[in-house]
Amino acid sequence: MKALHTIRKAAGSTKRMKRIGRGNASGKGTYSGKGIKGQRARSGGRSGLTARSMRSYLLRIPKSRGFSVAKDGFSAIVNLYDLEKFFSDGEAVTLKTLKTKGLIPLRAQRVKVLSGGSLSKKLKVRAYRFSEHAREAILKAGGSVQTDSVASGGKEKPSAVLDGGAKQA
Repeated sequence: MKALHTIRKAAGSTKRMKRIGRGNASGKGTYSGKGIKGQRARSGGRSGLTARSMRSYLLRIPKSRGFSVAKDGFSAIVNLYDLEKFFSDGEAVTLKTLKTKGLIPLRAQRVKVLSGGSLSKKLKVRAYRFSEHAREAILKAGGSVQTDSVASGGKEKPSAVLDGGAKQA
């Protein structure tokens, strides 16, 4: 049985402390591995040198131009075998029903239906996207397919307005 007093450190996990400035016989005497004089030889002298190499480091980083548009939301994926298992014949499959049955995360704002597995039930599926084979399988089973043009949770996106509604000439 393991107990706190029986646990040992892993071999090689600890390193012996370097004892410097303890005479020349130790191998780290006289200058203690710091060389002769200069900023680096002084106590606390090495820290200010990072600013010097910072410029060359910054020049190596590629320039990032423009701006990135925030992502529209999180797309979840559902396979046909999930629909077969969790939905009964004639039931409607929507983003809301998928969330309540726990098939997709609550933060998902869209869903794509993929063709994994087979479908024998007649379902009314409404999703953001369908794979080609998934669409065919749903229609073949006698169900219906409806594509959501609105990406996020049924809210319409506002149209762009220039100068507070004034038309540009």
